[in-house]
Amino acid sequence: MPVDYIAAVEAAIRAPSLHNTQPWRFRMRQDAIEVRVDPKRRLPASDPTGWGARMSVGAAVYNLRLAVAVQGRQPRVRLVPAPDDPDLLAVVEVTGERPASDEEQRLWRAIWRRHSNREPFFPDPVPAESRRRLVSAAQTEGGWLELLIGTGPLEALGHIARAADALLMRDEAYRAELMAWTRPDGGDGHVDGVPESAGGPRPGPQDLLPARPFSSRSRDPVPQSETHPLVAVLGTAGDTPADQVHAGQILQRVLLTATDDGLAASMISQPLAVETAREQLRVALGRSGPPQMVLRIGYGVPGTPTPRRPVEDVIDD
Repeated sequence: MPVDYIAAVEAAIRAPSLHNTQPWRFRMRQDAIEVRVDPKRRLPASDPTGWGARMSVGAAVYNLRLAVAVQGRQPRVRLVPAPDDPDLLAVVEVTGERPASDEEQRLWRAIWRRHSNREPFFPDPVPAESRRRLVSAAQTEGGWLELLIGTGPLEALGHIARAADALLMRDEAYRAELMAWTRPDGGDGHVDGVPESAGGPRPGPQDLLPARPFSSRSRDPVPQSETHPLVAVLGTAGDTPADQVHAGQILQRVLLTATDDGLAASMISQPLAVETAREQLRVALGRSGPPQMVLRIGYGVPGTPTPRRPVEDVIDD
């Protein structure tokens, strides 16, 4: 059974990325798809090490895996970041025929509904079974997901995250990047970046977790929800470039699992972008492996996915 490679890439580009930069490129080969990071879309101030771009590419790789699987073929991923070709991060090989599992079918359908929800969530708690599924999703992919329970761990994370955000916001180049990737609403033709309507309300001093100021919209004066937000930290055993691409796959499986359960999610990356904050978070969690992403999970008003570049713009000959 031949694979529709264009359909696979259409699924891949629905992955999340820092500031919706969409830092990926694809090349079709005989029974394989090469996945590269696009060096022109890296963020020198927000992501100087390329960690965020590699995570984004990994999330796209996970979507590719699902797209191949639902076409009745077996995907096999090789993570190949190497000094002689540093932009080539992964190859998704298409091997034997097999039917997709029920879970693969559900997660593939979730690709088209998943998007970051930066709005305040409702106060309804995330059920225990959903929490179990989220933890299991990370473990199945070879990672870990720590759910922060109780006010102490949440306040500790909030302190680390807000301090990291404040440090980043003092950097003029960082603020300029945020502004450059913020898109006005009203059909200006942009197919990347974060539209103001998707940016959520401006952060306030009372917020437990920091939010990037993609929008000029003020928060509702009536206090909203999130008295007990579900916050999770995702991590891996190592922190090589290949580990970071792997972390992106873990992240995407967790996000799609949340979507499949009717949950909304957004990502808080500021404490991962500051090395001292990242280490503080690792120590606070008592983990030997590095944290790779902080997630805020709950129930929210459905929103609209951010735009994506056309498939033809991300495929190389």
